[in-house]
Amino acid sequence: MLTSIGKFSKSFFIKLLVGIIILPFVFWGMGDVFRGGSQNVIASVDSKKISTQEFVKYLQRLNLNEEQIKNLPNTNLIEKILSEYIGKKVMSLEIERLGIMVNDVSLRNIIKNDKSFFKDDKFSRTKYEKFLLTSGVTAPLFEANIAEQEKRRQFLSSISGGTVIPEILIINEFKKENQIKTIQYIDLEKYHSKDRPTEKSKKELYERNKNVFFKEFKSLKYAEITPEKISGNKEYSEIFFKKLDTFENDILDGQTFNEAVQNSNLDVISINKVTANKEDENKKKIERIPDDLFKKIYSINNTKTPKVINLGNKYYLAEVSNIEKKSRSINDPEVQEALNAQLSFEKKIENNNSIIKDISMGAFDKSRFIKFASDNQLEVKDYKINDLKQNEIFSENVLKRIFQQKDGEINLITNSTLSKSFLVMSIKTKYRDLKKGSNEYEKYEAKARLNLVNKIYQSHDNNLNEKYKVEFNQRTIERVKNSF
Repeated sequence: MLTSIGKFSKSFFIKLLVGIIILPFVFWGMGDVFRGGSQNVIASVDSKKISTQEFVKYLQRLNLNEEQIKNLPNTNLIEKILSEYIGKKVMSLEIERLGIMVNDVSLRNIIKNDKSFFKDDKFSRTKYEKFLLTSGVTAPLFEANIAEQEKRRQFLSSISGGTVIPEILIINEFKKENQIKTIQYIDLEKYHSKDRPTEKSKKELYERNKNVFFKEFKSLKYAEITPEKISGNKEYSEIFFKKLDTFENDILDGQTFNEAVQNSNLDVISINKVTANKEDENKKKIERIPDDLFKKIYSINNTKTPKVINLGNKYYLAEVSNIEKKSRSINDPEVQEALNAQLSFEKKIENNNSIIKDISMGAFDKSRFIKFASDNQLEVKDYKINDLKQNEIFSENVLKRIFQQKDGEINLITNSTLSKSFLVMSIKTKYRDLKKGSNEYEKYEAKARLNLVNKIYQSHDNNLNEKYKVEFNQRTIERVKNSF
C-alpha cells in the first residue's frame, strides 16, 4: 500500500503520546537471556510464545530502508526491534490486568476532536474519509490502532496519577535556571588552534581512509504520476488513488521503471551524473528539479529500484539508474579541509581529556587556573550571567552547565559539537526569588512533575523486569537476520 499504518504512526499517533516516556524496559530490562529453542518461536513472555511469523509481520510493517535491511546480519537492530515489541506485549498484559478499556464513544470523541480532520473549525467526515482513502488504511484498522494507543496513554497516566510535588523540588528546578552568577573563564580556542596538523599526519590519515575520499555521482530519472495519465481525468479522485495503489503494487511485484512509464505513458526526465550538491561533473548546478524532490530521489541507495514518491500532494515514479564513485586526491581542497578538521578534532579531544584528568585529580585549583592561562598566553575574563538567554558568549546549554557549578569549582565545559571549549571557575552565585502562585511557579512545578514522573516510570520498569520472565531464542533471531 502507498501509505501504511507504520508510516502514519509517525504523525497522528505520536500526538497521542507527546510527553509520555516509553519504558526503558523495552531496551535494557532483559539481560543476557538469549537461549535456544523451537525454530518457530523467537521469544516468550512468561508462558506466552511469540512466533517467528508474528514478529516478521511486525518487522515488515516498519518499512526498514535498504541500508538497514542490508546490515541486519551485522547489527543488533533486530534485537532492539524485538525488545521494543516485547515491551509492547508486556504493556498489553498490564493493560489487560488493569481492565483498561476504550469504548466506542471515547474512540469517536478522540477522532472527532483531532484537528487534522477539521474544516471550518468542525470535524469533517469528508476529510476523515479522504485521509483513509489516501493513506490506504481501512477505518476498522485505523480505529483499532487509535484505541490501542489510547489504552497505552491511560496506562502510563495511571502509573503517575495523583502525584503530589513537594515544594522543595519545584524550588530546585527553578534554581537550576534562575541565577545571577559571577564567573571567570578562559576561552580555549586559541589553545587548541596552536596544534596545526602536519603534512605527515594528514598523509597518514588519508592513506588509512582512502576509501572514504571519493565523489559520488548518481544518474537519476523520474516521472510525475498525474491523474490524467493513470485514471483518464484531472481530479485526484477515488479512481486515481485506486489506480495509484495498483501502480505501486506492480512496482513492488518487480515491474521495471521503463515498463511502468511505458504502460502509463508517463513523461520521463533524466539527469546524468550529479552529486548530492546538485552539481554535474563540471560543477554546474542542476536547476530543473526542485530541491526537495531531488533529495528524495538522491537518497535512494540501490540502482534499478524504482520507487513511488509522495511529495506536496504530487506523486512521482523515480529511480537511480547508475552510481559512480570517483576517488579524490589528497590535494583536493575539500579533502584537505576534511583532513584538517578530523586531525584538529582529535587533538582537541586529547587536550581536553588531559585538562579534565587534572581537574578530576584535584590538581586544578585557582592558582593553577591562573598559571594555565599565563603559560599558554590566554586571557582570564570576568563575566556576570544574569539570564539563560544571555548567549553572546555561551550557548544556553553551556550556561545550564555553568549554573550547575558550585562556587569555587573549576570545570571544562564544551558545547555539543566541541567547537567551543571553556575553562570556567564559579566565583559567586545568587538565586532569584520564586513567588508561589505565579506563572513561573506553575511552569517549574510542571518541570518538577515531569522529572518525578520519569523516576516513577523507571521504578515501574524495574518492577516489570522482576514480574515478567522474558526469554529470547538466539538461534531463531540469527535465522531471521539472515533471511532478508
